[in-house]
Amino acid sequence: MSRKPDTELRRGWTTGACATAATRAALMMLWGEARPDKVRITLPRGERPEFAIAEARQGSDWAEAGVIKDAGDDPDVTHGALIRVRVDASGGGVEFAAGDGVGTVTKPGLPIPPGEPAINPVPRQMMRQTVEEMAKRLGQGPDVRITVSVPGGAEIAQKTWNPRLGIKGGLSILGTTGIVRPFSCAAWIASIHRGVDVARAEGLSHLAGCTGATSEKVVRRLHGLPEAAMIDMGDFAGGMLKYIARHPVGRVTVGGGIGKITKLAQGARDLHSGRSQVDFGLLADWLGDARMEGCNTALQAYEIVGEKLADVVAKKALEQVRTMLPENVVADIVVIDRAGTILAHAGAA
Repeated sequence: MSRKPDTELRRGWTTGACATAATRAALMMLWGEARPDKVRITLPRGERPEFAIAEARQGSDWAEAGVIKDAGDDPDVTHGALIRVRVDASGGGVEFAAGDGVGTVTKPGLPIPPGEPAINPVPRQMMRQTVEEMAKRLGQGPDVRITVSVPGGAEIAQKTWNPRLGIKGGLSILGTTGIVRPFSCAAWIASIHRGVDVARAEGLSHLAGCTGATSEKVVRRLHGLPEAAMIDMGDFAGGMLKYIARHPVGRVTVGGGIGKITKLAQGARDLHSGRSQVDFGLLADWLGDARMEGCNTALQAYEIVGEKLADVVAKKALEQVRTMLPENVVADIVVIDRAGTILAHAGAA
């Protein structure tokens, strides 16, 4: 039985959540409200955290505000960085721009196309919703340009994978839930173990571990699983599978996006981007397609090859999972895209 961590690790907030809070504060000033000391935003899962405003300035037709990123107990390289947002009028609708320290996408294969500021889809949606909500409340037109800056971001980005991914000039504004979950192998794996223990105690014979919220929804719907069967695996595929091997159930499903499942297929047990990477030479060998060697991400490889790649990855991942589980445990792999569409399913009954 795993040892329970002595203390609860403190969660933090993503750069996307901080940028959304700064956007809200800047819009309050631009549209005639007082400079706020704090603002509250709504995250994708409905949480309503409050953010302190570290700086605020405005002119006759612009305003900007900054929030200091608090990553909680996670050793995030952006912890303590100032996330600054400037708002002014756009040519129509909500536009995004990269300010100082925020990168620009230069290669295909990322969720944002080349030429665009490296502000990921969920943060963009959070900021758009903030603009729309405030415009309606204050009787303004939702035509706003949002420029996100991170002073010192270009230097911080050298400690990330951004340069290799072709994100030039700075950091990415990231986040799918708005929350930074503290990275502690021991604490997270202990929580995985407890999840398996609880599910087994409830008599559940089919458990599922997924890499994120979208894959969890897809897998749960696909198999009709109860919430207690969903193990919060995250990047720790090996940690979950090894524990289930010692405490077996009838069936295990592993679900995730094409990138993380490709790493699992290639033998990685920790799927975090900082600790494992896709081997594109190996992908080229698997598919007999030299174009894979020039790819930047697994998503780009999928866009070139399509269903064939997803099928190969799912089958290879299933082979890896099978090596970690007893013969009497049935396993299947579900590969999804960012929208939650199932790209491949291997080992299905």
